[in-house]
Amino acid sequence: MSYLDWAIMFGTLLAIASYGVYKTYGPKDMDKYLRGGNDLSWWTIGLSIMATQASAITFLSTPGQAYADGMRFIQFYFGLPVAMIIISVVFLPIYYRLKVYTAYEYLESRFDLKTRTLTAGLFLIQRGLAAGITIYAPSIILSTLLGWNLTITNFFIGLVVIIYTVSGGTKAVSITQKQQMTVMMGGMILAGIIVIQMIPVKFTDALHLAGKMEKLNIVNFEFDLSDRYNFWSGVTGALFLFLSYFGTDQSQVQRYLSGRSLTQSRMGLMMNGFLKVPMQFVILFIGVMVFVFYQFFQPPVIFNTVQLDNLKQSEYLGELEELEKEYTEVFQSKSQSIQELLGAIKSENTQETQKYKSAIFEQSYQQEQVRKQVKALIVRNDPLAETNDTDYVFMRFVMDYLPKGIVGLLFAVIFSAAMSSTASELNALSSTTTIDIYKRSLHTTGSSRHYMLSSKWFTALWGLFAVLFATYATLFENLIQAVNLLGSLFYGTILGIFLVGFFLKWVGGKAVFIAAIIAELMILTLHYFNGTTLYGFDVDVGYLWYNAIGCLLVMLMAMLIQSGIGPEPKK
Repeated sequence: MSYLDWAIMFGTLLAIASYGVYKTYGPKDMDKYLRGGNDLSWWTIGLSIMATQASAITFLSTPGQAYADGMRFIQFYFGLPVAMIIISVVFLPIYYRLKVYTAYEYLESRFDLKTRTLTAGLFLIQRGLAAGITIYAPSIILSTLLGWNLTITNFFIGLVVIIYTVSGGTKAVSITQKQQMTVMMGGMILAGIIVIQMIPVKFTDALHLAGKMEKLNIVNFEFDLSDRYNFWSGVTGALFLFLSYFGTDQSQVQRYLSGRSLTQSRMGLMMNGFLKVPMQFVILFIGVMVFVFYQFFQPPVIFNTVQLDNLKQSEYLGELEELEKEYTEVFQSKSQSIQELLGAIKSENTQETQKYKSAIFEQSYQQEQVRKQVKALIVRNDPLAETNDTDYVFMRFVMDYLPKGIVGLLFAVIFSAAMSSTASELNALSSTTTIDIYKRSLHTTGSSRHYMLSSKWFTALWGLFAVLFATYATLFENLIQAVNLLGSLFYGTILGIFLVGFFLKWVGGKAVFIAAIIAELMILTLHYFNGTTLYGFDVDVGYLWYNAIGCLLVMLMAMLIQSGIGPEPKK
């Protein structure tokens, strides 16, 4: 990167962090530290909710997801608006009436302490690991692109976040997220405009090409449990995920519990429900436009250039050069087919259109076969090398083709997104540890200031844990899928506990506690055997369905267990 890019990147990050510290430094009691004084407006809440979910993974992985698989990932968010309505009507009034610091306080008043502690523990496990992935995801990509040491990158992100989150608590997180969200979406929209201008055909031709190559495949109504992303998984499995994430995950609950009123919090949730899907559509569409761009300008055979450079310095250089030559020849043939396809579309020649479309798909298949051979060479050279390069697509394009200044801005986007999500996670982990574990069961007689200081220490400790986990993590198939998978392993059980509490008033704490443990063990078993055979049956379930399955298992088993043990004595 140029000096201008470095200046823009570091200047943006330091300005946001400094502003957060300046505006929120020095809350003196637990209430202001954990709930921000309950004075946030609905639009601040809405932006904070969106920024919490929109991690660096969103901006790194989602364009690459669209590059490889088209727009169908958007179906994952179809259940989001419905989830926001349900949470606003059912969850929020209960939290506000009880004036809770965390969502899990409700569970003790409804059930008992062990159920509250179990649910808080499940959250801490899931979100603690997710915080590590949130740091690791951009670090592994950015350290490769910038030539930084991975550990140093992890500590850079973690340290900046810890400083302003420890300093100002919940309010610091929410205030900085407004600036971070502006940088994130402004940078991405600018990148989208630039890539569209760089495509050497009309925008309508670019859309025709993307459509013919099945990259604009937004909705799929075919019901298939093994398919991760279709309409049905989006409005059912993903609905359960969003209900649990936004309704019971403290990293989100803490965002809207800091609102001025119930109405302000509801409006913030509705803002997220209405804007999140268009936001994801824009990011996916940028990925599709990057794909179209690379139909006219030859893409690298592998987007992770570090792996490619390592291969060039190995004994396999000769084989690599032969494969790159073949890759270039196929690309040139494909470019000719694309020009013929666009001509056939303009002349409305259906037969010729289908002919060249088939040729392009065949040539794309040949390109992918060459890529697989290069990946095989990479593994032969280094058996531990990661060959999946989808998450590198967008930032590789940024570094290779975008002008000076914009490159630094886009890196600031990624770092800002990493900081915003990590800050919310550390803030929530600290709150849950302090309120649900430390204050409730370990040290019950401290002052408000004592618990405020304890929250700061827990924030720093969870930040250190996340950084250490990030340092020793390994790259998943796709980063955005990794985070959603991790959540899906736990969210169904957590949501089931809350729904039993809300709607099954005759079910008591003992029944739901046992049901939750059994359900969680069953989900973990299902995931362990997913893609294999269990007792003679093929197991192939998309991970989004874990949320619905886990939730329904808790509710069903809690009812059965309660029926078996009889009514609980009234408190």
